Amino acid sequence: MSLALTLLYAPADRPGLVAKAFASRADVVLIDLEDAVAAAGKGAAREALPDLVSELLREYPGREVQVRVNSIGTKWCSKDLDAVSALDPAVAVRVPKVESEEDIATVAHAVGARHIHALLESALGIENAFRIASAGITGIGLGEADLKSSLGIDDDAGLLWARSRLVNAARASGLCAPAMSAFTNLADEAGLRESCSEGRRLGFMGRVAIHPKQLSVIEQAFLPSEGQLERAREVLASIAGATAAGRGVVVLADGRFLDAAMVQRAEDTVALAERPT
Repeated sequence: MSLALTLLYAPADRPGLVAKAFASRADVVLIDLEDAVAAAGKGAAREALPDLVSELLREYPGREVQVRVNSIGTKWCSKDLDAVSALDPAVAVRVPKVESEEDIATVAHAVGARHIHALLESALGIENAFRIASAGITGIGLGEADLKSSLGIDDDAGLLWARSRLVNAARASGLCAPAMSAFTNLADEAGLRESCSEGRRLGFMGRVAIHPKQLSVIEQAFLPSEGQLERAREVLASIAGATAAGRGVVVLADGRFLDAAMVQRAEDTVALAERPT
């Protein structure tokens, strides 16, 4: 799976929008059977899913796709999981409102070996974040609207601890840094940019989008700056030179000592800047 900075939602009952998402610059297409589809339309959207996905994957081979199903415990979930299990094995499942490892086991039993991405949207889910992240899944994320309701908060400042908890759980369990939850004000580009910057400072990497016009803002917010890329390449060049010369200690021109963590961070920065688009 490629390094993803942008993930774009499209409602499963709007095939034209799903097609536009496939054609977009998003790294991952998120086909939504949950919040974006009204209860009355969920059955029809699910039934149309196999043909829709198969057709679009023929047109866009190799496209990274996740299907967000309805949450465990709802009357739609088991049928959603059955539908996903019949799709191309490369299509991942995105599970909302996960609260325990048992939820992951239920999903894995239904969909087999395909990738599972878990969304944590409640106080209990956040408390169990590390155990969920360690349950054999590919990624975790926050569902911040529901989490705010669960915690009884109205302002993003109240999410700071939960966001940091999620990032720490992901990295402690060996997962990649999580992507941020969607920014829902489509008219506020400056707000999106600043929110992405804050998320990056907390350790998030990339973000979910709800409209294609958000994609370039998100991508630029998470790509390394020219200065960061230059410093990363300096670190890698210095360690390569030291290794060739048989030196075990490396000191950069600005006096910084290099250690393994700095080298890994530099490698990650260069990989991010050079990722295929």
